[in-house]
Amino acid sequence: MPLGGGNRCGCCQKTVYFAEEVQCEGKYFHKSCFLCMACRKNLDSTTVAVHVDEIYCKSCYGRKYGPKGYGFGGGAGTLSMDTGEAFGIKPVEYVPHRPTNNPNASKFAQKFCGSDVCPRCGTAVYAAEKVVAGGNSWHKSCFRCAKCGKSLESTTVADKDGDVYCKACYAKNFGPKGFGFGQGAGALAHAQ
Repeated sequence: MPLGGGNRCGCCQKTVYFAEEVQCEGKYFHKSCFLCMACRKNLDSTTVAVHVDEIYCKSCYGRKYGPKGYGFGGGAGTLSMDTGEAFGIKPVEYVPHRPTNNPNASKFAQKFCGSDVCPRCGTAVYAAEKVVAGGNSWHKSCFRCAKCGKSLESTTVADKDGDVYCKACYAKNFGPKGFGFGQGAGALAHAQ
């Protein structure tokens, strides 16, 4: 402990007495000096983030030193038009997208950029409404048995020749035929 009664504040360099002391990373601060260097919010042990000799709140630290780019937002606060110039971050110049003229799209572009086509209705199937079965992508509303129209699920579907059927219709139309392969009491009632 230096002469003068206490340690020096990491911010204002004045003496810090025990009653007003906050410790962080081996340094001492006045409670009133323990503020984010960017937004000046009061900090505590759960909200502080240290970078070399600088202290920040976690959100300012993330904006200044965290990953940049799409998908690395810090919540609703990142929806503003803040470019980060206050932190010394130079804004990236916008370069407009130039689509290709190549008619032969790559496998990646075919899989992720183009949308699949529903075999039942022939329209585009987007991710929010996609059900995959039988090697095809279906709309949830088109994912019905080709014979009886019953709505299907992954546990009740059977596919044949690119079309989907409920298990009962599949067994009736494509299952084994002959003596001993009846469908129960219902098979005795009427045969077509």
